[in-house]
Amino acid sequence: MIDIVASGVLFDMDGTLVDSTAVVEATWSRFGARHGIDPAEILAFSHGRQAIDTVQRFLPDLPLDEQQRIAAALVAEESASSEGIVEIAGAAAFVERLLDAGVPVALVTSAPRDLAVGRMAAAGVSLPAAFVPSEDAPRGKPHPDGYLRGAALLGVPVEECVAFEDAPAGLEAAVSSGATTVVVGGLDHPVTAGLQRVVGFDGVEVAREGSAFRIRG
Repeated sequence: MIDIVASGVLFDMDGTLVDSTAVVEATWSRFGARHGIDPAEILAFSHGRQAIDTVQRFLPDLPLDEQQRIAAALVAEESASSEGIVEIAGAAAFVERLLDAGVPVALVTSAPRDLAVGRMAAAGVSLPAAFVPSEDAPRGKPHPDGYLRGAALLGVPVEECVAFEDAPAGLEAAVSSGATTVVVGGLDHPVTAGLQRVVGFDGVEVAREGSAFRIRG
């Protein structure tokens, strides 16, 4: 159950609005097999982070240009497939409710622009006009840069925004930014302590309250 009054909404993408588990796990499992790394260890680290950060974590001794080449190839591999990509329960309708109510909404994702556009379309979730892909965040999650930029694009103080996130790195980024942070899904992690939570977005409603909006469900 959540009950929050806010002036803007910031969404993560993967695991929050879009379920891309099948594509992500397949891509990073192949990466692990190629480099002799346990895929479970990679996936535990990579969720919510930019591809280059994960490559640098597991292949730290490679030259930067080679790390960047591998990261770009991984993103291209993920972009080539939309198989199994669906919305998180109720996400598409909830985003539409927010937009129809006039709520300022931004997408803040660790995915590159083209990958994010493709995944949102595959899942049938509207892409908000305010959009912060990995190219536009100086530092990736768990740094708060993306959320700070998202709030700035909305013209709303980040402290008056609510951020929806599902992964440890993203939750840390959202909390650090100063946004009211909601966990999406069942993650049990120290960063989730004391945070409000939703399993999905079915039944989450929005209504204007003065100059702000109440989000409840």
